[in-house]
Amino acid sequence: MNAKRLNQASLAFLSAVLCLLATSIQGAEFDTTIPMDRRNTQTYYIQGVIHGFGGVDLMVDTGAGYMTINEATLAVLRQKGNVEYVKELTGKMADGTRRTIPVYRLSKLTLGNDCVLRNVEAAVLPRKTRLILGLSALEKAAPFVFSIDPPSLALSNCVSL
Repeated sequence: MNAKRLNQASLAFLSAVLCLLATSIQGAEFDTTIPMDRRNTQTYYIQGVIHGFGGVDLMVDTGAGYMTINEATLAVLRQKGNVEYVKELTGKMADGTRRTIPVYRLSKLTLGNDCVLRNVEAAVLPRKTRLILGLSALEKAAPFVFSIDPPSLALSNCVSL
């Protein structure tokens, strides 16, 4: 098979997969749609509230396995008793270094104005790093759709306030 036919076959297969995906997404119910704020070059943020801490900007990162908070946020949550130690993770960071990072369970996280998630695991990064909304939180509201035009995050399985 020549390269042109192989590319056409690949495109046909990809089109079929996208049609199936679109059909399954259309059948899903999305309880909440949260507008995202686009910043810099392709980073998107939503507003949220961490119970016991307050309002936060969360960078949406579907490639991050865990939601992340920083040490300053953890200190406030520990003081107020709204976090529970779960475990430690050891892994390779984006810069190539290996680190051991503690994971805590947040009692309650609100995304947007009314999508409440309970018992969300969050990895704690050093210093005052930005807060990241990763898959440990997003999977609780799955299925979800990340849309660029318009920038929004559609979520299912939210608990109402």
